[in-house]
Amino acid sequence: MDREDKRRYLIVGSVILEIVSPLLRKKLEDCYTSKGLGCLQDFINSLPVKHILFHLRHKNSKCCVDTANCVNQQSLPLNYSQWNRMYTAGSTKHNCHCKYTANPISLNDLDLTLLSLILLNCCSLSSDEETLICDLREFKNNYLSHNTDGAISETEYNTLWTDLTKYVIKLDPSKQNDLVIIQNRPLDESLCQYYVTCLLDVHVILEKIDTKIDATSAEIRTTIDNGNTEVMGTIGTKTAELLSTMGINNVVLLAKIEEVLQNMICQRCRRSIDKQDKKGRALQPYNLGQPIFTLNHQIDLTSVVGDRRGCVKDVVMMDDGRLVMCLPLQRRLLICNTDGSQVDSIHVQGEPWCVTAVNNSTVAVILEYSDCIGMYDINNKLKLKSIPVPGMRVMSGITTINNKLVVSGHNRLLIIDHQAGEVVQTIQTDCNYSLHGSGDRLFYCDYKNPNLYWYSYTDDRHHTLTLSSQPRNMTTLQDGSMYVVCKDGSLQHVSFDGKQYKTVKTEGLKELKYWLMSYNSNQRKLVTLGDQKTTIKVYHEIIKQ
Repeated sequence: MDREDKRRYLIVGSVILEIVSPLLRKKLEDCYTSKGLGCLQDFINSLPVKHILFHLRHKNSKCCVDTANCVNQQSLPLNYSQWNRMYTAGSTKHNCHCKYTANPISLNDLDLTLLSLILLNCCSLSSDEETLICDLREFKNNYLSHNTDGAISETEYNTLWTDLTKYVIKLDPSKQNDLVIIQNRPLDESLCQYYVTCLLDVHVILEKIDTKIDATSAEIRTTIDNGNTEVMGTIGTKTAELLSTMGINNVVLLAKIEEVLQNMICQRCRRSIDKQDKKGRALQPYNLGQPIFTLNHQIDLTSVVGDRRGCVKDVVMMDDGRLVMCLPLQRRLLICNTDGSQVDSIHVQGEPWCVTAVNNSTVAVILEYSDCIGMYDINNKLKLKSIPVPGMRVMSGITTINNKLVVSGHNRLLIIDHQAGEVVQTIQTDCNYSLHGSGDRLFYCDYKNPNLYWYSYTDDRHHTLTLSSQPRNMTTLQDGSMYVVCKDGSLQHVSFDGKQYKTVKTEGLKELKYWLMSYNSNQRKLVTLGDQKTTIKVYHEIIKQ
């Protein structure tokens, strides 16, 4: 691959991004303005368009209205990212297009793939226009969507350029001079790399990578089984090897997908390991309410945090066993091992209200009466960044799901990409206190009733389980079942499917004075707040599968 190969890629990519995409955006704009609609959001929010797009994303669904036009597609051309970019789910329980509301989205937010999908399915086009748009979409797929090198050889360029110029001239004959200008464009390395990230179908690339992850995960599991403590280093090495085998060498793309890839490998390994015990046997589900933990010891933090100004507001147990606690009155995060040793702290500008683990060394913290999320490195004891979240509820809860942060808005959940520092999805709810993410589910509750709610990404629905008392906090156990602390101090053991529950009678857990609780599946330990707000109780798992 030489500079000319990159320059040829830049020429082709420039035509798609600077000529073709604007022309298709104008065609879509003409389509909805002719219907008297003022913007793209109004267009995709109109019931006929929303109904069509809904069935391009959802299978086996019947809508409450316009049932005659419901279509069960053989394939689903709209991917999750595209759908979530356009729509937000409301609180309606049944899965139907009427459940969704269009997000504030503009024409510039649509790439060629999504533009062509909407034009072909939702606009009145001539047969020639349909053919031309299909040809352009296929051209992008053939030459750009999977081109991770950002380069086009001279041989390939000589054949594709004829087709591309023919499509563009048919689309708009006045663009002949623009084509000549772009064809003579010199190489701009940074622009070329940017265009690679714009034109690649990253979701397809990740699906291809996904087929290679099982073997990589098996190697990492072997490292773990052999007692190697450098697991994260192994994962990093295997990630680099995996990217190399895919021929991905664009530095911008590497930075963009490396964290996603590592998370995929980690989660795959963890799911595989968690399903087995040390002898390789499959774990059996816990019997609801059975004794699972025994109190091992207590950590008295009075001398560290003080009697009067030292209450622990929230705690999370990291995968390496360290505890990170919020001390709002002292304006700091307290860090220590589960035996109470190696106590350290990070001072914060505000009162830390709740905390969640992002990865092995990073936590995300909500500050009291703040609309920002603070990201902290607990190894180096420093603040990494502050993420403003407009619309976040005061003293919101915080959790993680699918490598994203989740906080409460007013009657909605806000899904945040902590790398980009922006809200990427909202999920409508009737309430959203005390958040907890587990697998593909987001749990939440309303302090006014005894219902435990959760939203499932798998079926795109909200579910409810009515408990004996109002739920206040929850944590997921090794087998996927949950412990839920209720207002009356009882601890309820909820089944994985969320259909049953039973009160826990274990000594020390059957009547909790405070609602703070955290479980870590790697450590197989549970921590709760003791009878004093400066005492942490550490429970070890006793179940033998």
